Amino acid sequence: MRYEVLSRDDALSGELAERFHRLAGKRGLVRSETEPDVVVSIGGDGTMLQAFHKFRPALDRVAFVGIHTGRLGFFADWQADELERLVAFMAEHRRDESRIVRYPLVRVDIHRAAGEPVRYDALNEVTIRRREGTLVAEVHLNGLLFETFRGDGFCVSSPIGSTAYNKSLGGAIIHPTLESIQITEMASINNRVYRTIGSPIILPKHHACDILPRPGQPLTVTVDHLHFEWDDVVRLHCRVSDKTVSFMRYRPFPFWQRVREGFIRNEGDE
Repeated sequence: MRYEVLSRDDALSGELAERFHRLAGKRGLVRSETEPDVVVSIGGDGTMLQAFHKFRPALDRVAFVGIHTGRLGFFADWQADELERLVAFMAEHRRDESRIVRYPLVRVDIHRAAGEPVRYDALNEVTIRRREGTLVAEVHLNGLLFETFRGDGFCVSSPIGSTAYNKSLGGAIIHPTLESIQITEMASINNRVYRTIGSPIILPKHHACDILPRPGQPLTVTVDHLHFEWDDVVRLHCRVSDKTVSFMRYRPFPFWQRVREGFIRNEGDE
């Protein structure tokens, strides 16, 4: 089996990466920087996002697994002291299809005044903001005008990304196997003159959301950790992607246990 390792730029993660290569070689695993079967992320959630986008063109054949070396690693199943055990599992089970879970992604097509649309798939979320002042935008659901929004912006998240920025905005936590996207407002203006729904909206796979900014607004758009600034965006078309992300689950780690340990459980709790 071919593998690649992406590690965070710190001493512990770098040391673990070197140790992983030594152990993997002894187990007959082959490193491939361009065509891996499994990509190992060593670090935090930011490292996993970088790994995802590096291998985004190969999502149909690549699976990911994370080793956690930070304070919160929502994507990581393994701790630093379990490195040797993970290598043993990988050598024994390889890329066993029965141990792969696949989760939906957010797709955004960004249409600008000139040129062809650009397309991105996001693991966590896409955000849209005006660089200065209040964002004014129409929101269309399945081609029908739903509301005219005024506020700071939007967060459009995947189910696996519902525990990230979306959660801090008051969005719902969605189980990652549900094929959906969530549109959550950022500080919408609601008074007698301006009204928005004011609640997160969850759309199924066959639905789409179009965000049409008022012309002339300088926008900041983020796709996970990627950051873009444009002055001529006319429409952002958001839906569930036809691609999925694959994670190797060499051992069980239920989603709600992951949520509890990430957000509720304190050190010393049973």
